[in-house]
Amino acid sequence: MEKVKKRVFDVIQIGNKQDLLSATFDWFIVFVIFLNLFVTLFDTFDESIPYKELLKTIELITIIIFAVEYSLRLWTAEYAFPEEKKWRAKLGFMISFYGIIDLVTFLPYFLPVFFPKGAVAFRIFRVIRIFRLFKINARYDAFNAIVNVLNEKKNQIFSSVCMILILMVASSLCMYGLEHEAQPDKFKNAFSGIWWSVSTLLTVGYGDIYPITTAGKLMAIVISFLGVGMVAIPTGIISAGFVENYTKLTLTSRMEERELKFVTSTMNPNHAWCNSLIRDIVFPPQLLLVMIIREDDVILPKGDTRILSRDTLVIAAKNFKDEEEINLKEVLIKEEHPWIGLQIKELDISRLEMIVMIQRRNKVIIPNGATMIKKDDKVVLYSHLKK
Repeated sequence: MEKVKKRVFDVIQIGNKQDLLSATFDWFIVFVIFLNLFVTLFDTFDESIPYKELLKTIELITIIIFAVEYSLRLWTAEYAFPEEKKWRAKLGFMISFYGIIDLVTFLPYFLPVFFPKGAVAFRIFRVIRIFRLFKINARYDAFNAIVNVLNEKKNQIFSSVCMILILMVASSLCMYGLEHEAQPDKFKNAFSGIWWSVSTLLTVGYGDIYPITTAGKLMAIVISFLGVGMVAIPTGIISAGFVENYTKLTLTSRMEERELKFVTSTMNPNHAWCNSLIRDIVFPPQLLLVMIIREDDVILPKGDTRILSRDTLVIAAKNFKDEEEINLKEVLIKEEHPWIGLQIKELDISRLEMIVMIQRRNKVIIPNGATMIKKDDKVVLYSHLKK
């Protein structure tokens, strides 16, 4: 039974392209999700009336599939949380983000049986089913880039949003002071000014509230120009973040094309690291995991990244030398180090040397020329020594 449970867990895991049955199951679940969403959307059209019974049958079948999948994930939760006891592993899955999403996708369908008066409210939860698609998407770097960019740029985005809010409050108070006497029914209080400033700064322009005095119109012109610039700030930050993120992936690919001599290891199903989370693996002190190659995907390792069978691990070894006199060494950037505050392109290093990775606290950075060196960084330096 344990072998059967382990095999079920491997099949229902997302993103294991090497396992044909697992990959087929992923596509099947995606098809079921889209089918369920189609039924939900088509049910709102008058043209669906002749097909009501068919739509109800399809919805019931998809809901049963969701319920069975949830039961299987709950049954095999101990493999998803191997460090926990069985009951804690099941509880951990139930209260996890995707565990709650899985539960809410099918549970509201059955709740009206026990609570008939709340049937309409429960149907609203059907929209949550679309979030199941993120379980598939989250395994691929193209979608992880969105989360990575927002996480890396969160401080800048927060600062820009604060600037927009300050401008909104200031412009609403100014407009209230200029337009209240001329339009007491439109600009009744400061909140009315905030509504106008939101629609103006965000370039929506509903037109339900607008200035009629000369001073108010001049103020509106100024606020409109400022609004265009302010809204462009977070857009530029996110755009720059995407460029940086994909530059890292591109640089990683270029390093492989240049055949840099890293230590590599391909996982077989019986390897001790196979199906383990990186945070649970105790690496020897002289080894540092740089990236994971999974078929055509390059994955930057994180603590919650799971190592799968046939993954190729790219490992940097401190003080490692091979027969071609290629050296990898780690440089700890301590206080008052001359590199602190400089971009990589500004460093005075030999043409035979290249910074291939930076470890900053618990974060691994694949650098480019604009990457800045900071205090306490661990810099992995690749050098080709002359014979």
